Amino acid sequence: MSFSAVQAGLVRSLAHPGANVTGVSFMPDVLGAKAIEALSQAVPGLSRVAAFYKADNPGALLVVTETERRSAELRVRFERLPIRDSGDLADAFAAAARAGAQAVFVMDDGAMTNMRGPFLKHASQRSLPVASIYKDFAEAGGLFAYGPDLDDVYRRAAHYVARVLRGTKPSGLPVEQANRLHFVINLKSAKALGLAIPPSLLLRANQLIE
Repeated sequence: MSFSAVQAGLVRSLAHPGANVTGVSFMPDVLGAKAIEALSQAVPGLSRVAAFYKADNPGALLVVTETERRSAELRVRFERLPIRDSGDLADAFAAAARAGAQAVFVMDDGAMTNMRGPFLKHASQRSLPVASIYKDFAEAGGLFAYGPDLDDVYRRAAHYVARVLRGTKPSGLPVEQANRLHFVINLKSAKALGLAIPPSLLLRANQLIE
């Protein structure tokens, strides 16, 4: 479950769901902003980011909107580019270029992750560094990933399922926030892009791809 469950009205708050819904929050809004912060330190003069997300995923739009709001203090503006399928990528990247995008943020839900191959090919052709939440993109050639450890999230979700099956009401279980995070930096991609990653970021990373 993502933070958007509150905005969508599925739960009253993370601490007190007040409904028959609970789970583990990926905190994509907070972590997306962390990815943008890392981009701003690695890309000199970063001011415009192309934000890609699945067009028919309202939760992804909420995350992009909130990530942009949290990134405002960095003076970073977003060019929003909703994608239906991989056939939209060429036109979307052309639009990113026209907007003067210096980097890419991808709200990587399952559909976007599945098209990461052609996505990263387009980004590479335009020399655009890619930041995401899930490490699949960084491992496949993106620059940064700042996000939850999904294996840990799934284990915690299983714990919730077990408690509900034993009779605990979901409304009485606070929505838990992911507490095991990863910060992945792909140094091969940084070298290809001609970017020097600051030592402060290297020290924070828990995985460097060389």
